[in-house]
Amino acid sequence: MLSKLINTICLPIRFILSHEAVNKLGLRSLRDERCNIVMKYCRGRLLDIGCGNNQLVRAYGHDGVGVDVYDFAGEALIVEDSSKLPFEDGSFQTVSFVASLNHIPNRQQTLKEVYRILSEEGLVLVTAIIPFVGIIRHKLAWWDPDQHKRDMKEGEEMGLTHEYIVCLLENEGFEYVKKKRFILGLNNLYIFKRKHLSNSKGK
Repeated sequence: MLSKLINTICLPIRFILSHEAVNKLGLRSLRDERCNIVMKYCRGRLLDIGCGNNQLVRAYGHDGVGVDVYDFAGEALIVEDSSKLPFEDGSFQTVSFVASLNHIPNRQQTLKEVYRILSEEGLVLVTAIIPFVGIIRHKLAWWDPDQHKRDMKEGEEMGLTHEYIVCLLENEGFEYVKKKRFILGLNNLYIFKRKHLSNSKGK
């Protein structure tokens, strides 16, 4: 309880400083909180798309693969395009986007690929902040190299709205299950499941 209170009081520090600096202060980084809440819902074989340093897969500890288009030195599988993945149909029970869906310009094509490789009873887990919070985080952490390792490409966003996320995934054959707010409501975890063929307009 005390630890939770301290992390709540220190939220501005956790919000501004880099993940590494926050951990050195003995606080929980926002990256750690995202991974912790996502991992609660992971099951079976996991694919983490836009995995960065591959923290989620390493924490999951078994039967997981992280892919990214950039090499963040986390032993991820580097791909040229997240909409063209070298995996068999229905080969994952969980696919996650941890603070990464907004950084994928071709989101629709990537989600079509996710539909292909996700098992019939699989889940898609997405963490996302709203655009306003994303812009503030980026501006306040101007000195943080994690925020400025590369330029934003056309189609990338600082955050995604609730309405956009739900509409985007439903259009690609996924059914909205629920949303869980965390980090005092500044971040959201979205849970979707794969629609059955009879309900997915022939997908």
